[in-house]
Amino acid sequence: MKTVDLIYFNAGGGHRASALALQQSIEQAGLPWQVRLVNLTEVLDPQGTLRKYTFSPEEYYNARLARGLTIGLRHELKLLQGALRLLHPTLLKILRLHWLRTEPDLVVSLIPNFNRALYESLVATLPGVPYVTLLTDLADFPPHFWMEPGQDQHLICGTPRAVQQALDAGFPADKVHATSGMIIRPDFYLTPADFDRDARLRELGFDPQRAVGVVSFGGHGSRSMLTIAERLPDVQLILLCGHNVRLADKLRALPATAPRHVMGFTSAVAEVMRLGDFFVGKPGPGSLSEALHLGLPVIVTRNAWTMPQERYNTDWVRDNGYGLVLPSFRTIGTALPGFVRALPQYRARVAAYRNRAVFEVPHILDDILHAAQRVDAAAGTMLSRHLAADAK
Repeated sequence: MKTVDLIYFNAGGGHRASALALQQSIEQAGLPWQVRLVNLTEVLDPQGTLRKYTFSPEEYYNARLARGLTIGLRHELKLLQGALRLLHPTLLKILRLHWLRTEPDLVVSLIPNFNRALYESLVATLPGVPYVTLLTDLADFPPHFWMEPGQDQHLICGTPRAVQQALDAGFPADKVHATSGMIIRPDFYLTPADFDRDARLRELGFDPQRAVGVVSFGGHGSRSMLTIAERLPDVQLILLCGHNVRLADKLRALPATAPRHVMGFTSAVAEVMRLGDFFVGKPGPGSLSEALHLGLPVIVTRNAWTMPQERYNTDWVRDNGYGLVLPSFRTIGTALPGFVRALPQYRARVAAYRNRAVFEVPHILDDILHAAQRVDAAAGTMLSRHLAADAK
């Protein structure tokens, strides 16, 4: 049985969610692999002593956002990458010991920034073991974010933009694999047979004949949700606050003339989103992909608060006609009426987007494993011939 390691870290950005979704999809595909989820933070820094040097941009973003501070993430990202360059010898030493101890047959990275150290340590320790970088962003944010030129590895890309970036960076075409989108959980593809949207909306006090917006900013919400709710008092909204109890209380206290439903953390995100007609949130690749898959046009912003690697996502939304890109949610009140009137046109464009990435990736990985086995077999045959020739 082959062992496949999925490398993630649990620091926002959807890396852990993508790893879990891929693990589930591999199991459903019936592939005879042992799949291990490897939290890179626990491998590199089990005691937490290096964490101040290897912070995640998503962690920093969420902390600054919660406090309402101005974001300088492009600068912070450069600081992170500079710290990783200084720590590179230490990272290599730790990772080489890890590979020797665990001996995977295939390594799949679902994280940015660390692929130089992960790849170099793997090929130095277990030569011949394939290394794959699976982008969980719609595009790379070079340099040294997702793609590290000069590495003999595979790249799995969810947009034509990312594919072209890989080719432009010098990766050979046979090592660049395109999928139809980002990985989202398999349960987003399963609509319960007894699902009755109108009945469920009525239970929550909504009018099914009027548009319903789903507002979500991840597991801890955002102050932007207060801005959105204040400017849309006459719009039906479902507001997902995650673990942010204080935010949920503030939202419930706001006056509104239209029905609202404020929710805390829920694992049934797909079920909730099926109740909506449109989505409002940050332009993260995961939330955008989930909304679009369920047929919801999106409203996002692009400004100084937008994470650098997510800026392309707003271009992608705008260029494909999947929704609105606003400079600020302070303008959502004036923008929404026209958006709602144009919902049929937006929904038609969204419906044309078919994302099956979570089911495509296991087969790509299977092909990569089989190709590596053929190379090993060929190398073994050549070695046998050389030994036989030497014996003569």
